[in-house]
Amino acid sequence: MINKEIIEYDVIILGSGPAGLSAGIYSARGNLKTAVLDVNMFGGQPANYQEIENYPGFPLICGYELTERFENHADKFGVEKYPALEIKNINLTLKQIETPDKIFKSKSVIIATGAQAKKLNIKGEDEFKGRGVSYCAVCDGAFFANKTVTVIGGGNSALEEAMYLSKFAEKVYIMHRRDTFKADKIICSRACANPKIEFIMCAQPVEIAGSNCAEKLIYKDLKTNEIKELKTSGVFPYIGYSPNTELFNGQVKQTSDGFIETDINMQTSLEGIYAAGDVRNTPLRQVITAAADGAVAACSAVKYLELKQLQNVR
Repeated sequence: MINKEIIEYDVIILGSGPAGLSAGIYSARGNLKTAVLDVNMFGGQPANYQEIENYPGFPLICGYELTERFENHADKFGVEKYPALEIKNINLTLKQIETPDKIFKSKSVIIATGAQAKKLNIKGEDEFKGRGVSYCAVCDGAFFANKTVTVIGGGNSALEEAMYLSKFAEKVYIMHRRDTFKADKIICSRACANPKIEFIMCAQPVEIAGSNCAEKLIYKDLKTNEIKELKTSGVFPYIGYSPNTELFNGQVKQTSDGFIETDINMQTSLEGIYAAGDVRNTPLRQVITAAADGAVAACSAVKYLELKQLQNVR
């Protein structure tokens, strides 16, 4: 049996995107011993964005640069960082996180694990992942230079990623199951003005097919019920997100979609456990709202631990 190293903190933050790093900054500034743990490298989803233009104070900034600034800011206040961890178990009731060789114990936990792109769940999607199917235009866009690609979705992310892909691809299709977009008007206007982009509306993907790589997308025309084929070398699904809660599902109150329920203080259904950013049930998932959530969660944790200390003194 392995004797595991036990490391104790006042606050442990799960996730290192804008919510997690913001929480780290505010927690450490509150004079709490703070650690940020992540199963991935630091930065979260925004680290993959080529451009961010709606974060106040930065009219246009690369996503990686912005999250790097977040991380450097956390470093300034002495936040301890554990990237790329293999987490075996999370017990939120005990406020304990277990890895193969360590046990992290904490007085409070802030969940900021974010969300990931939803899958289409159609035939060929898993088979051609990395061979034509991608969930990150910034990561893989350059591989489709002078080729035809198809983005699935109708929100801001779908249209923005389509415009990014148009820098490389010869042709970009945007396929959406409805006849109108959910994206902001300014984003729609930009996409419509892009000569490389063509829209396929009221269409439902059915299958991704090909030999060694993706070669075509089979879809259903929802107006005529016809099954049609579209030649494409790449398929980029952007149909929403699902929360990264696999390691602690059911330990706190969640929505039917798995997002964590919180009050205005980011408090979950468990005392001393908070949630911030895309992982929680929120009407808006943006860098700025994630950062704000992190600040609120950390300040709530600071007050919670101050109160606990007072109670113990009495």
